[in-house]
Amino acid sequence: MALAILTRLRDRSARSAPAPAPIPRGAGALDLSVQDPVGLPMAGAGISVRNAEGTEVTRGQTDPNGMFTATLAPAAYHVVVTCDGFRPERFDSVVTAGERTAPRTLELEPAPVPSLPAPGQWRLDPDHSSIRFTARHIGLAEIHGRFNHFEGGLWIAPDMRNSRVEVTIDAASIDSGVKMRDDHLRSAEFLDVARFPYLQFAGDRFVHKGGSRWAVQGVLHLHGVSRSVQLDTRYLGIGTGIGGETRTACSAVTELHREDFTLDWRKMLARGIAAIGATIRVELDIQAVPAE
Repeated sequence: MALAILTRLRDRSARSAPAPAPIPRGAGALDLSVQDPVGLPMAGAGISVRNAEGTEVTRGQTDPNGMFTATLAPAAYHVVVTCDGFRPERFDSVVTAGERTAPRTLELEPAPVPSLPAPGQWRLDPDHSSIRFTARHIGLAEIHGRFNHFEGGLWIAPDMRNSRVEVTIDAASIDSGVKMRDDHLRSAEFLDVARFPYLQFAGDRFVHKGGSRWAVQGVLHLHGVSRSVQLDTRYLGIGTGIGGETRTACSAVTELHREDFTLDWRKMLARGIAAIGATIRVELDIQAVPAE
C-alpha cells in the first residue's frame, strides 16, 4: 500500500513539473547545472557565455537549484562558470536552432587557499588603496565618490581569526567630483566634519568563509555613533612590489544604512525629498606592507 502511494505521488509530481520554457523561433537553448564537491546544487554561480570572437553575449547566475538556461542564436560558444572560493570551469558548447543542448552538470572544485600574510604588524598603503562609496541621488541615478585621505594597519595573529584591523578616514576628504555637493556632504546636515573629523573602523574578528573569502567583523564610528559592521572580504594573496617589498592585498564591501548613523537630512526629508538613498554601498581595495 505504502509503495503504491509513493508511486502515485511520484507520478503526480512528474506530471505537475513545469515544462521547459519554449525556445524562440530561430534560436536554441543552452542548459547547465552546477554542483559543489559533495553534489549539492550551487546557487549564484556566475555564468558567462562568449561567442567565437570572444564577445560576451550573455551572463547570469544559477538559480536556487543550481540551474542556468539561456536561449541563444545557433552558434558555437565558450562558457565560463565561476564562484568565489572555487576553481573556474570552462567548456565549449554548440547551440542548434530549435534544440536544447544535452544536459551538462559541472562540479566545481575548491580553489587553492592563498598563503596568508606573516604574523606581525602591517601598514595600509594609501597610495595603492582606495575607499569608495555609491548612493542614489534623489532616488534616481547613482552617485559615486571616494575618501582621498585615510590610514590604518593590520595586526596579523598566528591564528588569522584573532587578527585585528584599524582604519581612520579623514571625513573632510570626501570627494564625489562636485564641489557644491561635497561641501554639503561635509556640512552639519550630513557628515558634520567640524564636530566629527574622522570615521574609524576597528575589526577584531576574522571569520573564514571558505577559499579566499573572509568576514571581518568590527565597529564603525561615524557621526558620533558606533555600529557593528561586517566587511565581506576577498583575500587576494601575497605579492612583491616594484621596490622588492612584500605586499598583501584584499577587497571588501559592506552596506551602511544612513539612518543608523543619524544621517537623515531631516529638513529635506520633511519636504519629501530623499536627497540620498537609505543604503550606501562602501567598497575597499586595500594593499598593506610590513610596518617598519
